[in-house]
Amino acid sequence: MLNKVKELIEEVHLFKATSKTDIETFRIKFLGSKGVLKGLFSEFKNVDAELRKEFGQALNTLKKAAEDKVTFLTTSIENSEEDKKFYGDLTRPSEPIQLGSRHPISLVKNQIIEVFNRIGFTVSEGPEIEDDWHNFSALNLPEYHPARDMQDTFFIDKKPDTLLRTHTSSVQVRYMENNKPPIRTISPGRVFRNEDISARAHCIFHQVEGLYIDTDVSFADLKQTLLYFTKEMFGKSKIRLRPSYFPFTEPSAEVDIYWGLETETDYRITKGTGWLEIMGCGMVDPNVLKNCNIDPSIYSGYAFGMGIERIAMLLYQIPDIRMFYENDVRFLEQFKSVM
Repeated sequence: MLNKVKELIEEVHLFKATSKTDIETFRIKFLGSKGVLKGLFSEFKNVDAELRKEFGQALNTLKKAAEDKVTFLTTSIENSEEDKKFYGDLTRPSEPIQLGSRHPISLVKNQIIEVFNRIGFTVSEGPEIEDDWHNFSALNLPEYHPARDMQDTFFIDKKPDTLLRTHTSSVQVRYMENNKPPIRTISPGRVFRNEDISARAHCIFHQVEGLYIDTDVSFADLKQTLLYFTKEMFGKSKIRLRPSYFPFTEPSAEVDIYWGLETETDYRITKGTGWLEIMGCGMVDPNVLKNCNIDPSIYSGYAFGMGIERIAMLLYQIPDIRMFYENDVRFLEQFKSVM
């Protein structure tokens, strides 16, 4: 009898199950009301007196081993089922990795750079923290100009003035100081102005400014460059130039593109005129060339600048500039298929 119990203990240790049905069959066989253990306990009275102690210990060992085996196998099967529910079928083909998308400002910036790269413009960059010379003085902005006031510019320090650049024209000044004509460059970047945040204005925005310096550069060259840009960027080649004023260009002009009046949205964004302002431009002021050690009697040039957010709002019909900075995934996911 004792040997039979030891064989049963070994059988319990070796038992493996692949389903709850197997475990239940095993439990009934060993622990059921008509199971093996029940029968062995009923035989206990027939065991010789000198073997009863050892036989009783063996029965208890068998019972505990069977109970532990049932508990262990049940837990293992349940955990396996939970993992399968959580992870699904681990043999199935994997899901494609969800890729993000470029920000609409980056998309438009890259598109503008590509357009001007085709006609020989290089990309130049500079620091966002600037000094007074590169941001104001070298660009022919007088000391009393409103842009120098605290309410329009984020000043970091005074005497000497250190500030967050208000335009990327400061990059053009640095480029002219370090390079000799002919110069043909665009300067994309982030700029800062102390303005109230609204649907049409923000204290942080992005600009692309262009500069071309060479001999015999005329306003006609500027106009042809602008016509090329508007055709490539918007598919529209009808523009008009309105006289304007910028301290660093003379003459200066605002560039309007004929957007049309085909839809209600066209009426709204053009205020019923069909014309839409997209950028400022002009011939580089001789004083700016002198400040950058370029002889204005030999060289002339033109400059232009535009807000990337404004171009993006036109291209994608975005009504509120604040949407660019809220990092709302629902907004950003719409640009996955753009580029």
